[in-house]
Amino acid sequence: MTTVALFGAGGKMGMRLGRNLAGSRFQTRHVEVSPAGQQRVKDAHGVDCVPAEEAITGAEVVILAVPDTHVGAVAKDLLPKLAAGSIVVILDAAAPHAGHLPERADITYFITHPCHPPIFNDETDPAAKADHFGGIAAKQHIVNALMQGPEEHYALGEEVARTIWAPVMRSHRVTVEQIAILEPGLSETVCATLLDAMREAMEEAIARGVPREAARDFLLGHMNILAAVTFGEVQGVFSDACNKAIVFGKDTILKPDWKRLFEPEEIRASVRRIT
Repeated sequence: MTTVALFGAGGKMGMRLGRNLAGSRFQTRHVEVSPAGQQRVKDAHGVDCVPAEEAITGAEVVILAVPDTHVGAVAKDLLPKLAAGSIVVILDAAAPHAGHLPERADITYFITHPCHPPIFNDETDPAAKADHFGGIAAKQHIVNALMQGPEEHYALGEEVARTIWAPVMRSHRVTVEQIAILEPGLSETVCATLLDAMREAMEEAIARGVPREAARDFLLGHMNILAAVTFGEVQGVFSDACNKAIVFGKDTILKPDWKRLFEPEEIRASVRRIT
């Protein structure tokens, strides 16, 4: 049985991961500094949290389930104490991409992040349909990167990733730089921003007299079919009127150089802002 030390075990993410690690082939040692978090672990898993030094002794894998803004500080304190050959699993590429991980050549850095359940899916179970984040009942894809370490460590890192994000469909191997392009670049800077703008547009329609329920129903329904056509989920094309509206909308809403957001220096700047 492989031993895993889970840091941040009593936090929101740590509790998600701890639930999926329970009952797996991994023996989990929970580490949590806050008394409230320790109690959550006790209530959920029936085990006591242990000190960091005890958790890492003999642990092959160390998971840092802590906020991006804390990864650097936790890693700086913890990593010098790890045994050579340890695999450190980080749940986001931001801190690694920003250079917040200590330099140590004899340990492995493995980065993993969920894609979250796709909006186009075949879920029929109510629990899966309600699991928008993933890791409970809805199937999702994941991305992984072996930042440093021997190639043979990738298989164990991916097994851990498939366990903590279960149920998992496709597991994509990418680079740390590519994960940073995906998040914050694609998913947050672009997608979340445009979704927030769509919500603001809905509120503007409501302010101009459209009933709230009608505006929300209309927008969410159109999001479904427009996304299905745009991403090739169904065969179809937009009407000439819709295509003209898209051209006008892009010219009006988007800056001509908006794709510079994906330039390496822009991704680095974005990562620095959130870490």
